[in-house]
Formats: sequence, structure tokens, C-alpha cells
Amino acid sequence: METGTIILLIVGLYLLVSLLTGIIPSLRISKSVSGYVAGDRSMNVFIMYFVLGASIFSSFAFLGGPGWAYSRGAAAFYIISYGVIGIVPLYFFGPRAWKLGKKYGYVTQAELLADRFNSKFLSVMLAVLSVAAFIPYLTLQMIGAGYVLNVISEGWIPFWMGAGFTYLVVLIYVYFSGVMGVGWSNAFQGMFMLVMAWTLGIYLPNVLHGGIGEMFQKIIDSGKADMLSAPGLNAAGEAWSWSAYSSAVLISAIGFSVWPHFFMRAYAAKSESSFKLSVVLYPTFLLFLVPILLIGFSAILAFPEVDQADSILPHVLMQLELPAIVIGLFCAGALAASMSSGDAILHSAGSIWVRDGIKPFFGKKLSDSAERSLIQISVLIIGLIAYLFAVVIDYSIVALLLAAYGGVAQIFPVVFAMFYWKRATKAGALAGLFGGIITNTFFLIYPELKPLDMHEGIYGLMANLILLITVSFITPPDPAENVKKFSC
Repeated sequence: METGTIILLIVGLYLLVSLLTGIIPSLRISKSVSGYVAGDRSMNVFIMYFVLGASIFSSFAFLGGPGWAYSRGAAAFYIISYGVIGIVPLYFFGPRAWKLGKKYGYVTQAELLADRFNSKFLSVMLAVLSVAAFIPYLTLQMIGAGYVLNVISEGWIPFWMGAGFTYLVVLIYVYFSGVMGVGWSNAFQGMFMLVMAWTLGIYLPNVLHGGIGEMFQKIIDSGKADMLSAPGLNAAGEAWSWSAYSSAVLISAIGFSVWPHFFMRAYAAKSESSFKLSVVLYPTFLLFLVPILLIGFSAILAFPEVDQADSILPHVLMQLELPAIVIGLFCAGALAASMSSGDAILHSAGSIWVRDGIKPFFGKKLSDSAERSLIQISVLIIGLIAYLFAVVIDYSIVALLLAAYGGVAQIFPVVFAMFYWKRATKAGALAGLFGGIITNTFFLIYPELKPLDMHEGIYGLMANLILLITVSFITPPDPAENVKKFSC
């Protein structure tokens, strides 16, 4: 049997196991919306740990991380930097969200915010923002899956087919199982991904350079020491400024804990203590980023002429004389990275669009079964939209995510104010969120107009905070009984 055929069989078997792992949990969970969106609030620490870990680090880490290390050197360290500090706010936000969700039945982030500020418009606004940020995030997962299958098949499987087939599997189990299918598949995919990352991260520097230390010494001796000096290189291959690097870390850390699909996992936890323990353990998951970046550094001198940096991992694997089964397992690990975030994003996008964007206009007229059906239909539609973007877009995986973070980070001030600032008003929250989004979008479209070389999301946060505070102070306080409801 030819090597390529064996590799594809291994990958196909992995996809089948992922499908079964995602489908089986649907047999245990109620058919209600709460079951589909929040898993009947029954996730234990084991599942929650992998849901939190695998929901964020994905194609962006497993393919984009090595791609940045390969093409931009030390710039890739920003991924580790923001992950470590970005989880901290969720330790404080998460338990509060869990208590309120259990008491009042919330299953999305916007339901909580819209109730605190008594605004259907805020709910719809957050739904639009969330889905708008989710689509590029989901797109980059599909791009990652397409890269892997295209490279390992040596072009026999077109990019569009590889992305489409992989995400057909994801669509099926998300459609039927909801969040528990996402949870169990994330546990399986997360464990698989961790093993493959550490194995590759140690193996490749040794086989290509004789060791990790030797690898870095060779890079220095080759005249490319600038790739090992922080903050690394920018997209043009020039030195990345410290202001751009620091602002990328800051905006990513701020947006990290308020990603709607990440925040929503608090509602699915079995208990407040299990969620807090999952957050405390979370940094151990980030350790897998160390070998991930070593993969990219190992290819700088060994494979210097790879045009598509984000495909460096499958490219390297196909150049080495490894057993076909081993290559197949490693490529399945890359798919695990893509699918483990893609399923969470897809599920959350459909849930948020219906719960926060459509349901406020129907109120109690929308039955539980009709709502679940609408969420499932939305999952299919959003998946199709992201796929269309994936097959026509030509953009760096990490750059796509950085752009999405600028918009998502604008949710942070509103969440913080909801929990910790009683004087925040509905008008202030709306003004801050709207102003932040507009400012972020303006500088994203016209980066040459930035006063300083910083991520556009920082300018959005500045406008957001100024408007939130100013408008809240000049408008009447929100009803005391409603504000007190959220003091927990």
C-alpha cells in the first residue's frame, strides 16, 4: 500500500472516531435548549479542562504558531504571553456567571449583559459582534484543515475539499449533540493534540539539528539571530516594534476571557468549584505551545523556501523519512487542533445568533423545540459562510485571529462594569460598546492613520472606556433592584 494511502486512511479513521466521540453524548443529554447549549450544566473538571484548552488553541496554535516561528521568529512568543495572563479574569468572571446562570437560566454571555442593562438592542448588538468575530475565527480553523489534507495528499485532495470534508464531520456532531458533543470531542482531540505536539517538538529539533540547543545555535551562526530577538519580525520581515508587540499581547489577553464561546463554558460547569479548578489548571495546557513553536524554529534552516508559512508543519512531515502511520498520526493531531476549536465556535455562534439575536424579538412565543431547531439551522448556515470565506481568502492564520480579537476585546469593559461597577448605565454600556467597535473597525480598515504603531483594538478600548464612564455619569442610574440582582 502506498504511503499517501496509508496516511489518508489514518486520518480518515481519526475523523471517524471524532465523529463517534461527538455523536454519542447526544444520547445522554436532554433535548432542551439548555441541554443543547449548556449541557444541562453537567460538565466535570476533566471535560471542562479540555473544553477551555482546546476551544482557544487550535489551527491558530498548531499551524499558525509554527508558521509565525518559522517566518517571524520571536514574534510568535506573544501567543504564550497572552495565554498566561488572559485566563486570569475568567477566574473572577466565571463563578459569578455560573451562579447567575443557574439562578436565572442564562446560557449565553449576551443574555447576562442584556438583562443587567435591560436592553434588547444590546443583546442583538452583541450577537452581531460575536458572529462577526466568530466567522474569521472559524474560517482559520477550516483553512488549517484544508492545508493539512492538501499537503499530506501532495495536492491530490484540493484545499477546498479537505476543508469541506473535515468540517462536514464537525457539522454533523455539533448539529446533533450540541455542547456535550463539543466537550467530549474536545477531550479526545485535546489529549491527542498534546501528545503529538510534544512528540514533534522534541523529535524535529533532534533529527534536523541534533538537539534544541544546537538548533538555536545554528540559527545564530547562520546570521539569522534577529529571529531570536524579541519582539521578532513583522509581516514585512522587518523588526516588529515593541509597541505593536505589546499591544498585540494586551488586546489578546483582554479579549481572551470574554470570547463568547469561552465565557459560555462557565454555564456548562457542574459546579462553581469545578469551574474554578479548571481555570487554575488551565495554564498547564499552555505548556504545549512550547513544543509547537520549536517545530517552527526547527524548519527555519532545514526548509528555507516554503512560501506558505502556515503549512510548514505538514510540509516538514512529508519531507522526512517517517513511517506512513506516524505521519498520519501527526497530521491527525493537526486536524485535532482545527476541529477542537472549530466545533466550539460553530456551536456557540449558532446558539448566540438565535438566543441573543433572534429570540429577543419573539419572547415567550418561541417554543423550546423551535428554538433548538433554529440554533441547528444557524449552525449549518454559519458553517457554510465560514467555509466560503475559507476557500477564497488568502491571509495569515494568526493575522486573521489578531483582527478578530480587536472586536471581541470591546466586550470586556461592559462585562467588568456589569460585575464590579454599579453606577454603569444602559446608555453608558451601549455607547462604550458601539464607540469601541466603530473605532476598532476604522483603524483596522485604515491602519496608516493610527497615531502610534499599536493594535487597533487598543484605540477601540480607549474610546470604549471614555464613553462608558462619561455617559454613565451623565445619565440617570439604572434601577437599583436590577443592579442588586447582579451583585453576587
